Amino acid sequence: MKENDFSAGSMRRHIISQAIPLTIAQLVQILYNITDRVYIGHLPGASGLALTGIGLIFPLVALVSAFTTLFGMGGGSIFAIARGAGDANRAEKIMSNTFTLLCASSFFITALCYIFRQPVLYGLGASDATYVYANDYLEIYLIGTPFVMISVGMNWFINGQGFPKTGMMTVLCGAVLNIVLDPIFIFGFDMGIRGAAVATVISQIVSAVWVLAFLFGKRTLLRIRKKYVVPERAVVKSVLSIGMAGFIMNGTNCLVQAVCNIVLSGYGDLYVGIMTVVNSIREIAQLPVSGIANGAQPVLGYNYGANRPDRVKSGIKFSVLIGMIISVVFWITIMLFPRAYMMPFTSDPEMLADGIPAIRIYYAAFFTMILQFSGQHTFTALGMAKPAIFFSLFRKAILVVPLAIFLPRMGLGAYGVFASEPVSNVIGGAACFTTMMIVVWRKLTRMEAENAKAASRQI
Repeated sequence: MKENDFSAGSMRRHIISQAIPLTIAQLVQILYNITDRVYIGHLPGASGLALTGIGLIFPLVALVSAFTTLFGMGGGSIFAIARGAGDANRAEKIMSNTFTLLCASSFFITALCYIFRQPVLYGLGASDATYVYANDYLEIYLIGTPFVMISVGMNWFINGQGFPKTGMMTVLCGAVLNIVLDPIFIFGFDMGIRGAAVATVISQIVSAVWVLAFLFGKRTLLRIRKKYVVPERAVVKSVLSIGMAGFIMNGTNCLVQAVCNIVLSGYGDLYVGIMTVVNSIREIAQLPVSGIANGAQPVLGYNYGANRPDRVKSGIKFSVLIGMIISVVFWITIMLFPRAYMMPFTSDPEMLADGIPAIRIYYAAFFTMILQFSGQHTFTALGMAKPAIFFSLFRKAILVVPLAIFLPRMGLGAYGVFASEPVSNVIGGAACFTTMMIVVWRKLTRMEAENAKAASRQI
């Protein structure tokens, strides 16, 4: 199937054909997550507290996402390289091993979060007023952990086989269902914040069923095999090695959100609620940029495995250019119209008054995010785990966390927490991208020279 062979045809077309369905799928995914927050943010008599309660569980959601990325992105990346090299058996072994890892880790995480949810929520900055909302949502939301990890983690293997439209449907079917069910459970059944969690879990179950039906079915090129579901040490080591970069990126998101919530809670529940809105906007803002980066990743990995360095170079150039254009456009609009971005989540005058300057500070250097995304995803796509891991740690753990702690103490107050983001964007993004261009370009240039020598010897 030509559409599944990334080594032939236009790199731009392959990247766009992967990125568009991925972006649409992620958009719908985000919309149904944000739909929860929109409804919750306007619950009568508790909008600010309920929104803050949702914000308190963000670090735990990021933790689940970290483990999903560890196995899903790690397995998906080496799966794409194996497929590009024509090794179908190894590709199926990688996919089947990853499925087992996702299942096992999801049940462990769910149990752990249930047992320790009370001390964890208070440790993340919950007050007695906001704990009620956070706990009501979390104790139901956790039921869906195995399903969301399977649907998101295994979706990498659908996209990695050149079925982006099917991958889009993974999210679309669950997302549309969640959007429909949210008002029914929240208002129709008068379940409030718990209703939002019930709607989300049902949607996650549907998405997981869709993914497994495809990967065990006949339409896929490669499928999950029972003979490969027992993890093989060498495969697990490779998955963890490559996936560790994405794990650290999401894991440090967990750390950053936890630190930000804890610091902001010292200035009042209001600022934790504002950070919830800021993070919700960020999910939408970085979506097209991450969509381009995610769309390019299997295409770059496939061509790298197929020994086509010239195509890898052109793919990197194209994805960076498109990502920069998109991020600059968003940066301009949010700096000009921050109130319009906040209004869907809250109409609270106090939250709007303090939130508008917080948004302008937080997104001051958003246009540099493409540097981090392109560098990170290129390293991951080509199996270069060490630099990918380092720059994940560098931007979040080494830059954002200390800045979020110390900038408020330098006279900036709560706004110092929001200021930590643009500083880390500029420094971390520039360092990651520059290193990627030096290291990767040299490697690809050597590959081109070796290919030219081999071709000359055949003449």
